Amino acid sequence: MRVLLVDDNRLMLEGLQNLLEAHDIEVVGMAVDGQAGADLARKFKPDVILMDIRMPRCDGLAATRLIKAEMPDAIFIILTTSTEDDDLFEAIKSGACGYLLKSMDSNELVEALHQARQGTPPFSPGLAARLLNEFARLGNPKDAVSSKSTSETGDETIRGVLKLLADGFSYKKVGARLFLSPRTIKYHMEEIMNRLHFENRAQVLAFAGQMGLTAKKPAQ
Repeated sequence: MRVLLVDDNRLMLEGLQNLLEAHDIEVVGMAVDGQAGADLARKFKPDVILMDIRMPRCDGLAATRLIKAEMPDAIFIILTTSTEDDDLFEAIKSGACGYLLKSMDSNELVEALHQARQGTPPFSPGLAARLLNEFARLGNPKDAVSSKSTSETGDETIRGVLKLLADGFSYKKVGARLFLSPRTIKYHMEEIMNRLHFENRAQVLAFAGQMGLTAKKPAQ
């Protein structure tokens, strides 16, 4: 795995480099702002870009959008201290496949990088559920004027879809259980993939696992 590190804290960069290289992960470059990170990404074409948010000259979200436009196959993971929902949602919209907090321990970070490389989106605890709640809100066009119960219904619908798909059910069977058409189930699946920049169903199911919705036994 070839990783590019982008963070304005030089001590953090050195620490991350030592940590990753100790686990046989190659650090191809380090940058202290988003613009420098974009330049190094073009030069080295890393497998994974570990990106901070708050940086001078060009922040991590702007850099992610810039690099993603030029290198759509690059894997972006945000590593930050920010727990703000706006940062989380904007990071995913910008093209990041994961969002990690700097409070995590070193082994968790290394595992998260390997998960991302294998197609499993890495999120710090609780953040995947926040994304799910945001999807439910965005999925209700009348949400701005609707009651809380309507929003919660949308939330539960998406949870139900993910849970049954994780249990191995087909779109048709999921629709039958939730009294929805297979076309509606497919729509929910495509919306999740679009908003999280996932490329296939396996990544969606991995996301479901992040929220504790992983199947415990095969569907009958």
